[in-house]
Order: sequence, then C-alpha cells, then structure tokens
Amino acid sequence: MSAPLRPRPGAPRRAAAQSAGAPAATPRFLTVGVIGAGRVGAVLGAALAAAGHRVVAAAGVSGASRARLALLLPGVPRRSATSVARAATDLLLLAVPDDALAGVVAGLAESGALRPGQVVAHTSGAHGLAVLAPAAAVGARPLALHPAMTFTGTPDDLGRLAGISYGVTAPAELRPLAARLVADLGGVPEWVGEADRPLYHAALAHGANHLVTLVNEAADRLRDAGVAQPEKVLAPLLRAALENALRLGDDALTGPVSRGDAGTVERHLARLAATAPESVAPYLALARRTADRAIAAGRLRPVDAESLLGVLAGTAREVAA
Repeated sequence: MSAPLRPRPGAPRRAAAQSAGAPAATPRFLTVGVIGAGRVGAVLGAALAAAGHRVVAAAGVSGASRARLALLLPGVPRRSATSVARAATDLLLLAVPDDALAGVVAGLAESGALRPGQVVAHTSGAHGLAVLAPAAAVGARPLALHPAMTFTGTPDDLGRLAGISYGVTAPAELRPLAARLVADLGGVPEWVGEADRPLYHAALAHGANHLVTLVNEAADRLRDAGVAQPEKVLAPLLRAALENALRLGDDALTGPVSRGDAGTVERHLARLAATAPESVAPYLALARRTADRAIAAGRLRPVDAESLLGVLAGTAREVAA
C-alpha cells in the first residue's frame, strides 16, 4: 500500500488517465456523497474532507443529523438520498443502520441514481458485499468499510480515528482503492472475508457494547453498596484489567473465579439475588465462561474448580426454576 498523499488546501482533482477503450482511472481526490448523517457517517465524511476529498452532498433527516452536518460538514448541502447518490460521482458512503441498509441500496438502484464505476461503500460491520448486490447489478463497485471504533458524532471523534482498524471486504480489483481510503482516514485495513463478516461484527459488539453494559452494571452495584462515586473506584481497576487482558490474554485473569473460591462466589450470588436479582444471570454466565477459560489456560485446576462449578450450576437451576 502506498503512503497517502498529504492533502493541499484547494488542490484540484487530477484528471483521470484514460487509454483508448480503457475505463478512466480513479482520481486521487474523490467526489463523495454521504447518506446517513448519524454518528459514523458525519464523522467519516468530515475525515474524508480533511484528507482532501470533496464531499458534495449529504442526506440526514433527523434534527440530530442536521446538527451534526452543520457542525462537521459545514457548507455541504443536505439533499435527498437519491440526489446525494447522483452527485457522488466517485464514492457514495452509506452509513445507515444495519437493518435499513438492504432497503436503501435496493431503492437507490431502482431509482437509477447509481451509475457504473461509482464506488458504493457501506460502514456496516455486520454486512459484507452481498447487501450491495443491487448496486453491483447496475455496474457500481461494492465496498464494505467498517471502522472498529465507537463514535459520539462530535469533532472529538476525528482525533480518535488515527491508527484504528477498518474491517474491509472488497473485490480484488477494488482493494488498492480501499487501502488508500483507509490510509486517508488514518487507519489500517483488516481484510475480512464475506462469510466472516457476522463473526467479525459479533466479536466487536461482544467486546465493546457488552463492556459498556458490564461497566455500568458494576457501577450500579457499587452505588447499591454505598459508594458515592463508583467511577473513581472503577477507572484505575478497569483500565489496568483491559490493558493487561490485551497484553497478556488469559494470563491477565485474577479474582475469585480464577482461584476457585467457591465460598466467595456463593456470597456474591446470594447478595446479588437480594439486592439486584436482574444481575444474577449475567454474573452466572460470565463466571461460568471465566471458569472455562481459566481451566483451559491452566490458571485453574479442574479439581479446584469442582466446588465453584457446583455453586454456579446450583444457582443457575434456582434461577431457571
């Protein structure tokens, strides 16, 4: 992958080299349209503009979307989805919810807004190229380009894009352009096979989305225990745990489950059942999975795990009853 060119303010787009009978080469700086001015679309549109690409139109319906466009893409006209698609001669970026993506693609293809040679890229982690089949059928070039990052939809996100990974699924002939776009965004491509997109996305959702739930569960239980500012207790502990887990894998595991402390876990479960019964099932599921990983990693001997697994199984039966 070649190094990205530094954008120059007001740099003109290069004319595409074209030989007799050959299609025009993709220009260095692209004419871009963004459909979906949610947290992801508005930020990526702003990042592409900062890299020198020309964002000519964007679609966003809600008040929040309009506010994001005004903040992150000032001066970019807000248009209907079909108008944006027609204006985006080089790259159309679809940043819409996963379940809405197929309908948006089909509608654009049926409307005649897409054209041969145009790159149609979506930002969904769950989908690959199959969802873009209607666009490909009319000659557009399909690309799945998912940033592995959580977004707030504010200018702060632009600084967080540096060095992040993008889950990319692309036809072979489009890989150089995909790599260049990722480089322009300051990221690194991770090439994900079409069949592996759901697993790729499940891993990210399991790690990031469930982490937010887990942290907030822990904060709520600390409040139940009388801790006025649980974030101050959790912040250094959780940062160290995350850094150690990323660096050491299962060797970072500590705590009562990894030691086989059945009595401690039993007391945890009894108090949770009395104070926050909705937290018992998640605790059980994570404790059981933690025990399985600790055993597999050699951190917990099977003989030491017997009492612990018995406590977990007994409580699970009580919850199910």
